[in-house]
Parts: sequence; C-alpha cells; structure tokens
Amino acid sequence: MALVIGILFFVAGAGFIALGVRERNDEVSDDDAGEYLKSLEWTDEEADEFQQLLQEPFLTRVLRPLASRLVGTAAEVLPGNYRDRIHQQLIYGGLTGQYRAEEIITGQVLLGAIGFVVGLFLVIAGVVSANIGVLLLIGLPVAGAQLPKSIVDRKVQERQDAIRRDLPDTLDLLAISVEAGVAFEGALEVVSDNFDSALANEFSRTLREMELGLPRRQALENLKRRTEVPDLSNFILTLTQADALGMPIGRVLKTQATEMRLKRRAWAREKAAKLPVKILFPLMPILLATFIVVLGPAGASIGNAF
Repeated sequence: MALVIGILFFVAGAGFIALGVRERNDEVSDDDAGEYLKSLEWTDEEADEFQQLLQEPFLTRVLRPLASRLVGTAAEVLPGNYRDRIHQQLIYGGLTGQYRAEEIITGQVLLGAIGFVVGLFLVIAGVVSANIGVLLLIGLPVAGAQLPKSIVDRKVQERQDAIRRDLPDTLDLLAISVEAGVAFEGALEVVSDNFDSALANEFSRTLREMELGLPRRQALENLKRRTEVPDLSNFILTLTQADALGMPIGRVLKTQATEMRLKRRAWAREKAAKLPVKILFPLMPILLATFIVVLGPAGASIGNAF
C-alpha cells in the first residue's frame, strides 16, 4: 500500500513539473526573451546620466561621498545652524545646483587640516623661526578653513551686484510688456526669454512657481528670500502692496523702473568715488620706489653738501 501511494505521489510530482516547464516555455518565448535582455541594457537616459557623472571633475566625485560621511561626524561638533547658513549663502549665490553645504564644510575641514600640516612641517624642518612658526600654525589652518567660505561670499556679492545692475532694464521691459496688454505672468515670460542673467533666471523660477499654483504674493516672497537684494526687495514690497490695493501694475512698474535707474546711477557714482582710495594701496610701493629713484640722488647731494 505504501508503495502504491509513493508511486502516485511520484507520478503527480512529475506531472506538475512537466506542466510548469511547459508553461514556463510558453511564457518565455523568443520575443519575450529579447525584450527581457533589452530591459537589462541601459537606456539612453541612464547612459547620458552616467556620462554626465563621468564628465564631472575627479575631486567633485571624490569629495561628495566623503562630504556625506564627514558632515555626519562633524555635525556633533559644529553649531546646529552653521550648515543652514552655508546653504543659505549657496542659495544667494545661485550655487545650489553645483555645490552642497556639506561639500563646502568638507573643503573647510580639509584645507584647515592641510594648513596645519604644512605649518607643522615648516616648524619641524626648521625653515622658519619659532615665533613665525606659531603664527603659521594658527594662521594657515584659519586661512585654509576660511577660503571656501570666502569664495562663496564673493560669488554671492557678484550675483547680488549683477541683479542690482540688471534690475532697471528688466523693469523697463516688464513695464513695456504690461502696458502693451500682456499680463504680469506673460511679462515675466517675456523677460525670461529675452534676458540671460541671474535676475531673469530668478523671474523664470518665480513664473514656474506661479504656474504650479503658488499665489503671486508667495512666489514673490520666495524670490525675495532667494536673492536678498535690497532694491529688489523694495520693488517686491511695492508691487505686492499695489496688487493688494488694486493699483495698475503698469504704472507701478514704470515708476519703479525710473527709480531703480536713478539708484543704479547713484550706486555707480559711489563705486567710482571709492575707486581712487582702493587704487592707492596697490600704488603705494610703486610711488615709494619712484620717490626713492627721483629724490635719492638729490638727497645724497644735499647730504654731501652739509
């Protein structure tokens, strides 16, 4: 009896295996196998993304994974809002698509460590004296740690100056477009299409936010937070108030364009007035050498006469 039951189980198992193999063969036809093999291959988008990663600088590809590890360790030592401040500076400088706050902090840590190692090597090698060595051990790490942040601050200042410089021309085009019958959103699109600048890019982002359903007031407030340019902030405040009171936007834009043009002229005059003072410091060694060459023989003659 047990032998009969075993034979029945064996026959049933063999039948199920045969049925499964047959269904598997029916499912995996030549076309399905080809599609499966194609699915294993990279698509053009994945290949393009991989090529873009390969085109990035080697240091960037190395620093980004290293940054994510080091910042997790350094987060316990650094102040809680330090990374947020660096991230905010990157937003002001328009660098969020290129760098992250973690990468800047990692650069500061690495350059500070390199500065300390260089200073320590100079002291141990006896290249400098003890007093100068102490200054190097303190100054080189501080300078190395401040270098990335100084570069970011300079980028922020350059971008804010560019926005302040392009604001009157952009407002002129906005006023002309609105007076021609175009809506404010359409005027922003005209500016985005005809200008290639930091301000035009910010207006384009503001337009996309409004197209996604964000209220105009909130989109303009986001624009002010991303730039932190006083002239642009005043313009956004005036435009928001005019929109709330129902005033014609075209008249407000024209008035603001005229006012911003006068401010830009005053700003240019201020920078021109500061230029002689800034030029004086690089010229001091040259002027001193000139005085020595010109007055040196006369001074020697006067000394010999006495």
